[in-house]
Amino acid sequence: MLVLKTAATLEPVTMDQVKMQLNLDTGTLADNLTAYQSMPLASHAIADNYTTHAGAGVSVIGKEAIVNLISGTNGAGGTNDTKIQESDDNAAFTDWTGGAFTQVTTLNDNATQEKEYTGTKAYIRTVSKVLVAACVFGTEIIVNEATAADEDLLTSLITAAREHVEDITRRALITQTWDYYLDAFPAGNAIIIPLGNLQTADLTVKYTDSDGTETTMTLTTDYLIETNGDMYGRIVLPYGESWPSFTPYPSNPIEIEFVCGWTTQALVPYRIKAAILMLIAKLYESRGEDVIGQSVYEDKTVMSLLASLRMWREF
Repeated sequence: MLVLKTAATLEPVTMDQVKMQLNLDTGTLADNLTAYQSMPLASHAIADNYTTHAGAGVSVIGKEAIVNLISGTNGAGGTNDTKIQESDDNAAFTDWTGGAFTQVTTLNDNATQEKEYTGTKAYIRTVSKVLVAACVFGTEIIVNEATAADEDLLTSLITAAREHVEDITRRALITQTWDYYLDAFPAGNAIIIPLGNLQTADLTVKYTDSDGTETTMTLTTDYLIETNGDMYGRIVLPYGESWPSFTPYPSNPIEIEFVCGWTTQALVPYRIKAAILMLIAKLYESRGEDVIGQSVYEDKTVMSLLASLRMWREF
């Protein structure tokens, strides 16, 4: 038995991608784009760290964002190293991989550098290190905040389409946590984990005996994990080991908690994204049944896009 424990907090497609698919005009370019100042444009003193010159966090969840580093004149020999950081809560920030701007020196100052943020966190900011001499610079984060009157409807359609594609493919498309219950350990040396894209984070195996005593098994000692890419993951026995022998509790005696799904929108295959966008378009246009009477969920093009990505094993 499979039970969803933590639903996806991210969708494979963004609201902006959906609006482009539907050709929704939500305002002028000036209306849609909002520029937020992360680091003020000013002369920033020498600081051999990334904490003195830390910019303000900006909310970018579910939106497209571009970060600009605007450089003025560096002092003689001065250098400016600036990078993008990301956060779930606008408090604890970590470096975003690929978010470092080219170092600004006196040879390339008085210019603007641009980076698109393609991560998945809720907030981003910039931090800078200044060496040798003070440097004039600032950073801004430009966010596409286009809105539509029926954006709440579109949000629900994104989720509905993603869940339907998950039903068709028998996959978890984006990070989510599940509980998998078994009545007994298998006769063989492996337990196959459903839904594909098994992540090792937070995977636990527990069993409960007849008197209610729960035991948590130990990774590497009692079992090993095979993630197997986007296919079925497996829990396997180490060499010479066997599954525990116990009298099982009468209800769900073995519980496997696991995290699965692609970790970012960028990793989700485009065929899946295209299928989701097509379903959203049909649902948005028809608000129910197509004019010919065929359900929007029976689209042959959608099924063709997903055919090679379907996982066939029953659980």
